[in-house]
This record gives sequence, C-alpha cells and structure tokens, in this order.
Amino acid sequence: MQRLSPWKCAVRALVFGLVVGITAAASSGEEGKDSSDKSAGETHQTAKSDKDILTTGQGVPVSDDQNTLRAGPRGPALLEDFHFREKIFHFDHERIPERVVHARGFGVHGYFENYKPLTDVTQADLFQRANEKTPVFVRFSTVVGSRGSSDLARDVRGFAVKFYTKEGNWDLVGNNMPVFFIQDPIKFPDMVHAFRPEPDRGFPQAQTAHDNAWDFISLTPESMHMVMWVMSDRAIPRSYRFMEGFGVHTFRLVNAEGKSTFVKFHWKPKLGLQSVVWNEAVKINGADPDFHRRDLWNAIQNGDFPEWELGLQLFDEKFADQFGFDILDPTKIIPEEEVPVRIVGRLVLDRCVDNFFHETEQVAFCTQNIVPGLDFTNDPLLQGRNFSYLDTQLKRLGSVNFTQLPINAAKALVRNFQQDGHMNFVNPKGRVNYEPNSWGDDERGPRESPKKGFRSYPEEIQGKKVRARSETFADHYSQARQFYLSQTETEQQHIADALIFELSKVETPKIRERMVAHLRNIDATLATTVATELGITQLPEPIKAAKPTKQLNASNALSILKNGPKSFAGRNVGVLVADGVDDGLIEGLKAALKKEGAAMTLIAPHVGKVKTKKGEALTVDQKLDGAPSVLFDAVVLAVPEDAVDKLSRKPPARDFIADALAHHKFIGVTEGGSQLLKKAGGPEKPDDGIIALKSPEDSSNFVSHCRKLRYWKRDLNK
Repeated sequence: MQRLSPWKCAVRALVFGLVVGITAAASSGEEGKDSSDKSAGETHQTAKSDKDILTTGQGVPVSDDQNTLRAGPRGPALLEDFHFREKIFHFDHERIPERVVHARGFGVHGYFENYKPLTDVTQADLFQRANEKTPVFVRFSTVVGSRGSSDLARDVRGFAVKFYTKEGNWDLVGNNMPVFFIQDPIKFPDMVHAFRPEPDRGFPQAQTAHDNAWDFISLTPESMHMVMWVMSDRAIPRSYRFMEGFGVHTFRLVNAEGKSTFVKFHWKPKLGLQSVVWNEAVKINGADPDFHRRDLWNAIQNGDFPEWELGLQLFDEKFADQFGFDILDPTKIIPEEEVPVRIVGRLVLDRCVDNFFHETEQVAFCTQNIVPGLDFTNDPLLQGRNFSYLDTQLKRLGSVNFTQLPINAAKALVRNFQQDGHMNFVNPKGRVNYEPNSWGDDERGPRESPKKGFRSYPEEIQGKKVRARSETFADHYSQARQFYLSQTETEQQHIADALIFELSKVETPKIRERMVAHLRNIDATLATTVATELGITQLPEPIKAAKPTKQLNASNALSILKNGPKSFAGRNVGVLVADGVDDGLIEGLKAALKKEGAAMTLIAPHVGKVKTKKGEALTVDQKLDGAPSVLFDAVVLAVPEDAVDKLSRKPPARDFIADALAHHKFIGVTEGGSQLLKKAGGPEKPDDGIIALKSPEDSSNFVSHCRKLRYWKRDLNK
C-alpha cells in the first residue's frame, strides 16, 4: 500500500470533513426548497448524495452557490472569495471574441452638457461648470442574443455611456430597465446560461421562451420584479431614441468637503417613450433585423440628433434607513414620487462611428471606471460587476493595453509606470519605471496627489465574514405588484400576453405551474388570466413569500403610455402611393410632417418613379413588398381610385393595411385609400383612428392625431 505524506493526509482529511459536513447539512433539506437558515428568500438546493455535491473547478465542495462572501450581510464583497472569482472568471472567458452578453450593439458619439454646477453634491469635474460639454461614446445593445441576432428581441437593452472627462473616463454602464433579475453576482453565470440557447441544441436564439430560462426564473423569487419589466413593452422599444436609461445600482456622489449623497442615475428621452407591440416586433425582425440600428443611423445622418436628459435621484442615509426597501438591492427601485428626479444635464448623440469594429466592437465599458466625486456602494451586484468587467475586457480584447485603443483611451493626461504587454505602444520614456524613486524632477515621473487623486468614501464597515443575504433583500413581490398596477389596462394586457406566449413555449408543466404560483403573489387577475390560457384548470398554491407582500401606491412614472411624447417629432409615416397620386396632398403631408419634425417615406408597388395627377415624376423611397406598415409609426393610403382594384389584389397591400389596423396605428385615407381599406378587410365604418384626407389642409389634422401614437380604442374583434 502506498504511504501518504502527512500533508496529503491532512488535505484529504480536510476535504473529507467538508464533504461530510456539507452532506450532513444537506440531508436535513429537500432538494429545491429554501434552507431554513436563509433569510432573504433565495433558493438553496442541497445535495442528496456525495455524487450530487457542487464543487469548484479544483474539486472543492461548495457550501453556498447563491451568495458571495462579504463582510456582513450588507457589507462589501471580499477578494478572497475564490469560488466566486473562479466562477465569474470562467464565465467571462466563455466566448471569444464576441461579448458573452450585450454582443449585439450599436455605438455613436456625442456629448454631455451640464446645466449648472452641482458642487453641493459632487466634486466630479464634469459637473462643476454650467454649460460645459464632455465628449461621450454611447453603446446600445440587447443582452441575450448573439452579435448576429435581430434588434427587436424581447430583451433588456444596454445603455452604456463612456464620459471622457478631464479627470479620466467615467463609464455609466446601465440598462433601459432600473432593476435586474438577481441580487448576487454569483448567480450571473447561471442566469445567462439559463437564458442563452440550450446547450444540447443551440437554440432558441435571443429569447427566453424556453424551459431553461423559466426554470431558473421560477426558482429565483428575486427575479419577479424584473419579470414584470421584461414582460412589459419596455422590452420591445420602438427605437433607442424612445427609451429611458438607468444606472440600475445605487452609487455615491461625494463633494469637496467629503460629504456623501446616495444617487440613482436616470436618462429621460426628450422624444418621449414608445414601444412596439409583440406581433409588430416579430414582423419587424423579419422585415428589417437591423431596425434599431438603422433608425439611429438615419436620425443622426439626417441631423435629427437624439437627446436625453440626465436625472438624479438624490437621498441621504436617513432616507435610506427609513425607506421600505434596501437601497443596495438591485431588484428594487425608489419610486419617483418618493424621491423626485432632478434634471442636471443633457446627452446629445450627433456623430456615427467611422468604423464599426474599430469603435463599437472594441469599446470596453467597465463599471469600475469612475472619477473623483463618484463612488460605489455595497450593492452586491455592483461589487461583482466591478470585479468581472475588467476581466471580461482583458479576455475579449486580448491585452491589458485595451485602454490604449483610441475608443477607450482617456482624453485626460495618462501618466503611470505600467509597461509592456501585448499591443502596447505607450511605454514610459527614460530609465524610471517605478516609484518611489529618488531621481530629479526631469526624470522621476508621475507622483500621487493626495489633493486631486481619487479617494474612496470612508464608510465604516463592520461585520462577520459570511455567505449570507440580508433580510432587507427578502421582499420579492411588493414592487413587482406595484409595477403591474402602475400600468394602464392596455399595458397590463400586454404583460399577460407576453407571459402567456413565453410560458406556452415551456414544455414542462411544473415550470409553468410554478410561475403561476409566483404570479398569485403579484396579482390574482393576472395569475388567473395566464393560467387559463395555459390550460391550468387548478390554480397552484401561491409560492410562500419570504416576506409579506405590501400594498404599494401606483407610480405613474413606471408606465410608458402615461409618459408618451408631446409631439410626433422623430417619427416616420409610410405613405402608400400609385400613379395618379394627388400632388397637393403629398406636398401638404410633407409640409405638415416637416413642421412637426417627423419624416415621410413614399411607398409604391415598384421602386423608381410614379406619375402624379399633374404628370410630375415622384421618386419612390421603398417598394411595397419591402416596406410593410410595421416599419412606420403611422400610415397614409394616398392611392387614386383607379388604382384600388389592382392594389387590393396584392397580398403585400392587404398585409400593409391589416397590420396597420391590428397594431392600432393612425391611418390617413384619401377617397381611393378609403375604398382600398374596405376592400382589404377594413371596417365599413371608420373609427376615430382613421382620418379622412380630402384636401391638403387635412394633413395638419392627421399629424395632430398621430401625436397619440396609437388608437388603442380600436375594436379588433369587428
């Protein structure tokens, strides 16, 4: 028999002890049930036997795969957490060269203009002077899909802004939704694995309508608030230009005196909020998979520079202590009714990239990139992102010197002793590449600056070294319910429809039932509606909530339809024409839309030219087959009467009209257009969303109706 050295015996004994201890602890719990000693409602599924035990890549048994190691339940993450480091590193390196998440994106240049000094709350240089402009690069993206996926997937949208400030780069890496699916970053690899194509078959692409995604969600109660957001119309925006952005986490602002103020960041689009409906999204993906990219490109190229205003929710420790939820919980919001958004500046996007790969693909955002006057909080997901993003960029871009790429390089002076490495072209000059050193002023190189240098806020930290989640994170349904009840009736129906569609693609009945059990904690009517459409005749018992669900007041700021635009600016009208179209009508529409700040696209059965009533040649923008009505915000049927019969026999024309009706769009009709509408299956009696265009003067009336974007009262059952 082989003799083992004393240290090998000790190691084996230690590992055996860990296994026995964990197995003993696991034997008291049932697989898939919450452990009684966990206080925030997260799901802990324990091993049934030694063969089931989860281990690290080194074979070390894992005691807790739901929480990172931190100094107390609400304390900062600890660097010694080898399990989290290994897990997130492995996840970061899973894809090359495409991003693991946010692979499909579109980036543009612009600037941020500060409205007035914010010296009362921060010493950050870009907020010190009124009307000062800071160059920025912004990248919008979907999250789950690959680089070749389509734009209108039901998904979160990334909204990442790189500020090139005078004191270094600040990356505000946010989304178009203010919350997230998980509370602890250790679950990020599991979440993305579950959402991405199932590994045995490689599909579905860019969607969560499959078993793995909803199995994970249904076992993760903290996801329920985010589920409401991603099942809402927020997940299918009409344009990047018409969606909000959020910093997601709570950060700190620190002023020159060292005073800290908590902050949540908001981007408010000046063109208002707007989304598409699901059937419309599906058809847009087929007609133009690059719909969002093309929309932003065209707007900037046409000089219609999109703008957002930066808003801050500012609050102090006293508010944080009294607020009904934990400000460190990334699955919660602070309603704007409780802490109003203070508008402090504007973001203007005015220049497209010169080369997509050079800029959009090589840009590297890191949440850790902040400047003096900003600081982090102990939000666990933020702490994990700070750790993970740098590693991701190192893997994706192949070198520590990715910061020297032009799109990532700071516009502030960069001086340090970092050297060498792949693709380095800014090595320090001279003999000195270290500090401290005793060389003279001409040779010594840069020195630290206690006055101007970044200083972390001196937050007092005290706590036991634990893997645990704070009880203050345990309410998973109250804000989910608040979001749902804040929506209009139309928006609530869209949430129900989205849940029904997604869960109908889930093949495992127990997963569907488990989700309905969660929905019962959010809204009884919603749960019943979804259950009925899924063929669940016996409602399951509600999931046992870690904390009782509160009855919160509705928040109008959470609704898209309650925050629509005040004008039709930035939108596009598709005008169907044919030979004999009325010259005056086209000119009237063109003038009215230009005055509104909207665009017009002429569509005909063929490209090239059509002859107007006066015999003039009118240039056609799009062929009918390639320009369905889903691509436009409103439509006009401007065809002459003698073209009606021929057009009504064309399937693309019938689809153009049927979709416009089904998607509740405003439709302008000439006399010929009215006849075509009826022949294509439209209503015998026009509703108030169908506007007669009897003369060029009627164009202004049509545009005024279009400001409402949709005619939701249309009865689609007639």
